Amino acid sequence: MSPDDPARHPEGARRLTPARVLDVDALLEDPRNRIVVCCGSGGVGKTTTAAALGLRAAERGRKVVVLTIDPARRLAQSMGIDSLDNTPRRVKGVDDAAGGELHAMMLDMKRTFDEIVESHADPERAAAILGNPFYQSLSAGFAGTQEYMAMEKLGQLRAKDEWDLIVVDTPPSRSALDFLDAPKRLGSFLDGKLIRVLLAPAKVGGRAGMKFLNVGMSMMTGVLGKVLGGQFLKDVQTFVAAMDSMFGGFRTRADATYKLLQASGTAFLVVAAPERDALREAAYFVERLAAEDMPLAGLVLNRVHGSGADRLSAERALAAAENLEDPRIVDQDGGKAGVRTSPGNSPDPHGSSGSADSVPDDAAPDTDPEAPDTSSEISSEVAPAEAPDAPERSVDALAAGLLRLHAERMHLLAREQRTRDRFTARHPEVAVTEVAALPGDVHDLAGLRDIGARLATGRPELPEPGA
Repeated sequence: MSPDDPARHPEGARRLTPARVLDVDALLEDPRNRIVVCCGSGGVGKTTTAAALGLRAAERGRKVVVLTIDPARRLAQSMGIDSLDNTPRRVKGVDDAAGGELHAMMLDMKRTFDEIVESHADPERAAAILGNPFYQSLSAGFAGTQEYMAMEKLGQLRAKDEWDLIVVDTPPSRSALDFLDAPKRLGSFLDGKLIRVLLAPAKVGGRAGMKFLNVGMSMMTGVLGKVLGGQFLKDVQTFVAAMDSMFGGFRTRADATYKLLQASGTAFLVVAAPERDALREAAYFVERLAAEDMPLAGLVLNRVHGSGADRLSAERALAAAENLEDPRIVDQDGGKAGVRTSPGNSPDPHGSSGSADSVPDDAAPDTDPEAPDTSSEISSEVAPAEAPDAPERSVDALAAGLLRLHAERMHLLAREQRTRDRFTARHPEVAVTEVAALPGDVHDLAGLRDIGARLATGRPELPEPGA
């Protein structure tokens, strides 16, 4: 039976075929594709997706490096590596029969900044910059530095032309697209009035420079000195003067990397979960990428839930659970649900619940006051006869609980499908691939390999009957 056959899905949970299905293998195998960028909100599985894509591409013959900007160390753990740093490390255990390789690395923001300084300044100036207190603060965590350094590292990897494919795992938040703004923000910073003023004394030089500083900047430096501290202002001025010759190079490289992201050899994958907030963020990413003329390959819809028993609707499951829990709602077993008679009694034709009024007159107990009281004996005889009902009631309660869990699962499937359909209706041009939710986290290459296979199928694999 086809996955899209209406008979396979209950009302409200039927899966609609997306406008386009993302062909992941074609994306990874095309030699013209050199960069894949995974972006999306936090907690949707971007790191796992990036690692699975890298592994699948490597085992299909490409030399791949996966660059993660996510400070969490899930990528290293899933690849069996103790730790990742700013240098690509080869991953062991990859099937290299097709000639591919897999390497992985994690962006070290400060080390990347240091490498830029060391490669674009003479040793004396580089030492002055690296030892500058303001530079040390800037390179360790200044707002926007991480995104710019990610652009720099991506540009470095691509410029080496050593890799067939670079897979980028972006930070876990909406700021995942902030690296698109890095060149513009850097340009604004370098062209800003404060930088020009701080550079002015060095550009004028000598006594004229000092005179300019003393006369033209006395008021401003006085205010800044009180707010920031005189030593800090001096550190900033020293840093700006030392970096002056490098500013143009920063801007040029950032612009070049930005254009690289717009090139045809780059593909963006938006990763999301089938939840309202995650898909709302995904829509933001899609629209932002379109506005920046970035090539979008498609959407990875991760952690999609499924059921191998989806012919049983939530409504029918709940009704069955209620009948098991309270059989008096409707008749069961030929109209005798909940009514158990002794072997010698005939069924009640009126479907009563066994009240005293339904007992025939000739079957009434002897009410002779002189007769011995045998009620205790009767009770002791009846109790063993009712004991077998206890396990049956336990089975009924267990079955009712399972039916209710199934109903919750079907409601979840229907909710996920409605959310996905809203996104598809809004962006029918976006190709989609779905990955089924797994019972646990991925922590090794076998798990990543499984995720890669699921990515390539285009839709979640439902459990086989009896599995």
